[in-house]
Amino acid sequence: MEISAKLLKFKFHILIATAFSLVIFSLIYLAPGFLNVVAYFWPLFVSTALFLVAVVLFGRTPTPDAEAPGEKAGEGFLGFVAPPPEEVLFAEEISKPELN
Repeated sequence: MEISAKLLKFKFHILIATAFSLVIFSLIYLAPGFLNVVAYFWPLFVSTALFLVAVVLFGRTPTPDAEAPGEKAGEGFLGFVAPPPEEVLFAEEISKPELN
């Protein structure tokens, strides 16, 4: 009788431990194997590895020097892509033709 009283005292603990054990066992038993997961995702793993290698290689590549000693890097390319704006003439600057 003494053992039954102690077991009843811990019945919720025993039920929770049993339920947790069943959940863990079912996950291990029903989950796919590690090799199955790797076989399914191998293209993703390979492409990610190649991308990281490319990032490291581009990170180690030194940047090219400026073309001219006084030119900042990228100024020549910026002038090619976005040339300086044309000169804008305001109405006051335009001479009116004289009427005779």
